[in-house]
Amino acid sequence: MKLTTKGRYGLRAVIDLAMYAKNEPVSLSDVAERQNISISYLEQLVAKLKKAGIVQSTRGAQGGYALAKAPEEISVGEILRALEGSLSPVDCSAVDGEGETECSASNFCVTKYVWKRINDSINDTVNNMFLSELLEESNNVKSDATQVEPGC
Repeated sequence: MKLTTKGRYGLRAVIDLAMYAKNEPVSLSDVAERQNISISYLEQLVAKLKKAGIVQSTRGAQGGYALAKAPEEISVGEILRALEGSLSPVDCSAVDGEGETECSASNFCVTKYVWKRINDSINDTVNNMFLSELLEESNNVKSDATQVEPGC
């Protein structure tokens, strides 16, 4: 499974909000600059995250964006699915029930067991990893390095 820039950049943006929007909302231009993401692309990502209830916006002169929930309540899986859709490694309805089309071979397909185990492992990992853990890891990285890169 390969995540697109939606998932990679969106996760970085949410981590940035968790770090910098603790006391007051932050502007997307600040996030875009810190994370080296174009503002127009970031706006698209944040719209999806807002629709999913992960971030919230505040209008006005002191407005901007912040998390809609505490970091320990937001899983990486929730963020990635809001941005990417299904995280299944294959488009197979026999694997996750989210396939686009019904597979005519699903009743006798042997490979579906491979895809299902991979899918279950991916979901188990991202559903049990929370934004609060990434913030803690970010603090560890910062203490180990003189300069922290925005991310992958």
